[in-house]
Amino acid sequence: MGSDDSVETRSKVARVIAAYDLDGMGDRLVERWTEVDGERTSLRDLADEFNRELLRTAMREADRNPMERVVEQTHESLTASDVSEGRKAEVRNRLSRDGIDVDGLLEDFVSHQSMHTYLTSVRDAAAPSTDSDPVETDVGTIQRLLGRTATVAEDTLERHRDAERVVLDDFDVFLDLRVLCHRCGADRDVVTLLEDGGCACDRPVDAQPE
Repeated sequence: MGSDDSVETRSKVARVIAAYDLDGMGDRLVERWTEVDGERTSLRDLADEFNRELLRTAMREADRNPMERVVEQTHESLTASDVSEGRKAEVRNRLSRDGIDVDGLLEDFVSHQSMHTYLTSVRDAAAPSTDSDPVETDVGTIQRLLGRTATVAEDTLERHRDAERVVLDDFDVFLDLRVLCHRCGADRDVVTLLEDGGCACDRPVDAQPE
């Protein structure tokens, strides 16, 4: 782990790992992100796995012992954009009846940007270099720049808050760098667009969304 305690304190992932007593989670995240032999796990998938572990922990503390399928379905119901508000409310109410602080749990969920900041700034990890994959190299560059920008924003806000120049409670900073394709209308964040190999412009015109 990195030696700069202030960086670790600013890392949401590090704070949540400590709050939930997730022993060994940090090492597991580093191993899965830097794995050379086998399939390396993307930051987005790591964030989803991490958030599912938070949900699993909360459910166990509520005297539930959920099967993996239940955890995955519950996580999807809480976070997926294509889930109806009625379904989300149903799942939230069920968790609340079990004694789970749903709002607090969702606030503890992390993004892939937070995951990247933790792995690179706190754990000093680096994705394996691949000369054959320039897209992955550029994705890493963009994520590092986004992480630095988020850190600068956090430091600036904390400095002005502590000096009582702005009013602000506990907070998180999110960056959303998006790409809008003028032809097919795809609106994607730049990392996902690169990782998915582009938008829908390679489809026939009649198959593209209006």
